[in-house]
Amino acid sequence: MNNDIWLAAGVTAIGTLLIRGVPLYWMQRRLRRVASVDREAAMPAWPGILAPLMIAALLGLSLMPQPADAAGWAATMAGSFVTLSIWYRTRTLGLPVTAGVAAYALMLLIGS
Repeated sequence: MNNDIWLAAGVTAIGTLLIRGVPLYWMQRRLRRVASVDREAAMPAWPGILAPLMIAALLGLSLMPQPADAAGWAATMAGSFVTLSIWYRTRTLGLPVTAGVAAYALMLLIGS
């Protein structure tokens, strides 16, 4: 295997660890300094705001079709529609995602 791939995987792993670990470590240190009564008041507002924003950014990134042509956009729309419609009926996560990915792949196969 190429060394560049290992380097990229290592950098990704370290970045993922830091994204999760640094806020956790910072909050643990901050909450240790505060009296047990005032812990809820000591929590900053940014974690509650940042988490949904990061999820929305990932959603926006994942909705951009890989082949940026008409077939890619049609596959993305079909996969999104299937995912949302099955989720609306079942209110679960596994089946809608699986069906949406299958619809996306089927549309890409039909389009090419």
